[in-house]
Amino acid sequence: MHIDHTTLRTRELEKTKDFLISIFDLTEGPRPTVIAANIPGYWLYHKSSPLIHLIQSSYYYNQQPDHASEAIDHTAFYLENYDAFKQKLLGLKIPHSLMDLPDIGERRIFLHTPTGILLETVFRK
Repeated sequence: MHIDHTTLRTRELEKTKDFLISIFDLTEGPRPTVIAANIPGYWLYHKSSPLIHLIQSSYYYNQQPDHASEAIDHTAFYLENYDAFKQKLLGLKIPHSLMDLPDIGERRIFLHTPTGILLETVFRK
Protein backbone atom coordinates (compact mmCIF):
# COMPACT_ATOMS: atom_id res chain seq x y z
CA MET A 1 0.00 0.00 0.00
CA HIS A 2 1.12 3.57 -0.62
CA ILE A 3 -0.45 7.01 -0.39
CA ASP A 4 -1.70 8.23 -3.75
CA HIS A 5 -1.77 11.93 -2.86
CA THR A 6 -2.44 14.35 -0.05
CA THR A 7 -4.99 17.14 -0.13
CA LEU A 8 -4.34 20.37 1.72
CA ARG A 9 -7.06 22.93 2.43
CA THR A 10 -5.85 26.49 2.69
CA ARG A 11 -7.18 30.01 2.87
CA GLU A 12 -4.09 31.17 0.95
CA LEU A 13 -4.29 29.10 -2.22
CA GLU A 14 -1.78 30.98 -4.40
CA LYS A 15 0.74 31.50 -1.61
CA THR A 16 0.63 27.82 -0.61
CA LYS A 17 0.91 26.68 -4.24
CA ASP A 18 3.95 28.86 -4.87
CA PHE A 19 5.57 27.73 -1.62
CA LEU A 20 5.14 24.00 -2.38
CA ILE A 21 6.37 24.39 -5.95
CA SER A 22 9.46 26.26 -4.76
CA ILE A 23 10.53 23.81 -2.06
CA PHE A 24 9.59 20.47 -3.64
CA ASP A 25 10.22 21.32 -7.32
CA LEU A 26 6.66 20.34 -8.21
CA THR A 27 4.79 21.47 -11.30
CA GLU A 28 1.22 22.60 -11.65
CA GLY A 29 -0.73 20.09 -13.72
CA PRO A 30 -4.18 19.34 -15.05
CA ARG A 31 -7.20 18.49 -12.90
CA PRO A 32 -10.27 16.56 -13.96
CA THR A 33 -12.84 18.85 -15.57
CA VAL A 34 -15.61 18.19 -13.05
CA ILE A 35 -13.28 19.03 -10.16
CA ALA A 36 -11.79 22.10 -11.81
CA ALA A 37 -15.26 23.42 -12.62
CA ASN A 38 -16.52 23.11 -9.05
CA ILE A 39 -13.62 23.47 -6.62
CA PRO A 40 -10.98 26.22 -6.81
CA GLY A 41 -7.54 24.71 -6.45
CA TYR A 42 -4.51 23.07 -8.01
CA TRP A 43 -2.96 19.68 -8.52
CA LEU A 44 0.79 19.73 -8.04
CA TYR A 45 2.74 17.02 -9.80
CA HIS A 46 5.93 15.15 -9.01
CA LYS A 47 7.21 13.70 -12.26
CA SER A 48 4.02 12.60 -14.05
CA SER A 49 1.77 12.01 -11.03
CA PRO A 50 -0.35 14.40 -8.97
CA LEU A 51 1.09 14.33 -5.46
CA ILE A 52 -0.53 17.28 -3.70
CA HIS A 53 -4.05 18.54 -4.25
CA LEU A 54 -4.67 22.07 -3.01
CA ILE A 55 -8.17 23.38 -2.46
CA GLN A 56 -9.58 26.65 -1.19
CA SER A 57 -10.82 26.10 2.38
CA SER A 58 -14.14 27.85 1.93
CA TYR A 59 -15.09 25.73 -1.09
CA TYR A 60 -14.98 22.37 0.62
CA TYR A 61 -17.83 20.58 2.37
CA ASN A 62 -20.69 22.43 0.69
CA GLN A 63 -18.83 25.74 0.91
CA GLN A 64 -19.09 25.80 4.72
CA PRO A 65 -16.22 27.29 6.71
CA ASP A 66 -13.77 24.76 8.06
CA HIS A 67 -14.63 24.10 11.70
CA ALA A 68 -13.11 20.63 11.91
CA SER A 69 -12.71 19.24 15.40
CA GLU A 70 -10.38 16.58 14.04
CA ALA A 71 -7.74 16.96 11.38
CA ILE A 72 -4.64 15.29 10.01
CA ASP A 73 -1.70 16.60 11.99
CA HIS A 74 0.83 16.54 9.15
CA THR A 75 1.83 14.83 5.96
CA ALA A 76 5.29 13.44 5.20
CA PHE A 77 7.25 13.00 1.99
CA TYR A 78 10.22 10.74 1.31
CA LEU A 79 12.91 12.75 -0.44
CA GLU A 80 16.49 12.24 -1.48
CA ASN A 81 19.57 14.39 -0.83
CA TYR A 82 19.11 15.66 2.72
CA ASP A 83 21.96 18.18 2.52
CA ALA A 84 20.73 19.79 -0.69
CA PHE A 85 17.17 20.11 0.63
CA LYS A 86 18.39 21.60 3.92
CA GLN A 87 20.52 24.11 2.01
CA LYS A 88 17.53 25.01 -0.16
CA LEU A 89 15.45 25.79 2.92
CA LEU A 90 18.29 27.88 4.35
CA GLY A 91 18.66 29.74 1.05
CA LEU A 92 14.92 30.44 0.93
CA LYS A 93 14.99 31.42 4.63
CA ILE A 94 12.28 28.89 5.47
CA PRO A 95 12.20 28.07 9.18
CA HIS A 96 12.54 24.36 9.89
CA SER A 97 13.56 21.88 12.54
CA LEU A 98 15.70 18.76 12.29
CA MET A 99 15.28 15.31 13.78
CA ASP A 100 17.79 12.51 13.40
CA LEU A 101 16.59 8.96 14.08
CA PRO A 102 19.76 6.85 13.94
CA ASP A 103 18.06 3.71 15.29
CA ILE A 104 15.91 3.53 12.13
CA GLY A 105 18.40 5.15 9.74
CA GLU A 106 16.40 8.28 8.98
CA ARG A 107 16.79 12.04 9.13
CA ARG A 108 13.76 14.31 9.12
CA ILE A 109 13.15 17.96 8.44
CA PHE A 110 9.93 19.63 9.60
CA LEU A 111 8.60 22.87 8.13
CA HIS A 112 5.34 24.77 7.80
CA THR A 113 3.54 26.18 4.78
CA PRO A 114 2.96 29.95 4.89
CA THR A 115 -0.46 29.27 6.46
CA GLY A 116 0.85 26.89 9.12
CA ILE A 117 0.31 23.39 7.73
CA LEU A 118 2.99 21.08 9.13
CA LEU A 119 5.05 19.16 6.56
CA GLU A 120 7.62 16.48 7.28
CA THR A 121 10.34 15.36 4.93
CA VAL A 122 11.99 11.99 5.49
CA PHE A 123 15.43 11.01 4.24
CA ARG A 124 16.81 7.49 4.54
CA LYS A 125 20.51 7.19 5.29
